Amino acid sequence: MSPAAASRQRLVRRLLDTEVVSSQEDLVLLLADNGHRVTQATVSRDLALLGAVKERTSANRVRYRLANGGTEDVSDATRTLGSTVAGFVEAITASGNLVVMRTPPGAAQMVAGAVDRASPIGVIGTVAGDDTVLVIAGAGVGGEAIVADLEKMGAGQ
Repeated sequence: MSPAAASRQRLVRRLLDTEVVSSQEDLVLLLADNGHRVTQATVSRDLALLGAVKERTSANRVRYRLANGGTEDVSDATRTLGSTVAGFVEAITASGNLVVMRTPPGAAQMVAGAVDRASPIGVIGTVAGDDTVLVIAGAGVGGEAIVADLEKMGAGQ
């Protein structure tokens, strides 16, 4: 994840804790007020990545909040990874204990973050570029097994 994206996501967490954010458009404006000029699509990805949910307040207003105080449990992280793979991964290829995931430009860091949070069995870690994620499998696991697991998750299984 780039330093700018990490900074923005920390700010999103803080804003969701301290402000009543009723829409993605509201969040775009709040981020701009704090020096982060982003699109609604970026905000949408950030909210999904952070596990934000909509809730109705006691005043009957809708607002975003971080589910579980901003920490996903394993099943939520796995579901998020599955939907992220389904929505953003264009190709998955294995070579030895390495897996290469191709994404649209700008989506690799989001995909890598989802892999890291879900922490699938056998995955040591990820490295993300702009449109490519490198997933490193542990000794004895192999990239093919990781590819099979990621493909299953992306298919909703």
